[in-house]
Amino acid sequence: MQQPQVWLVEDEQGIADTLIYTLQLEGFTVELFARGLPALEKARQQRPDAVILDVGLPDISGFELCRQLLERHPALPILFLTARSDEVDRLLGLEIGADDYVAKPFSPREVSARVRTLL
Repeated sequence: MQQPQVWLVEDEQGIADTLIYTLQLEGFTVELFARGLPALEKARQQRPDAVILDVGLPDISGFELCRQLLERHPALPILFLTARSDEVDRLLGLEIGADDYVAKPFSPREVSARVRTLL
């Protein structure tokens, strides 16, 4: 059986390293994007099994990236993982189509479990 492919769109290397390690231990294949636009470009040719997405990216808002990814792949499972924990941000993320929203700080194992649930 092929390992589920998760795209991690996260510009903080320490957070990315922790998540990649945990997700790989849990049986996921992980591709890291430090910026959103390269992920969007790759989505033109390929669809991952799930996306973990930060809101505060250097080149495009995570909210806008979520919208554009879902335009291309309407059933794509997306989990926001972000420092923006205000209720308005959580609601916005869910209303634009994300399946889950986790605020930093976070438990890497919980994020992995949430991704598995989305699949």
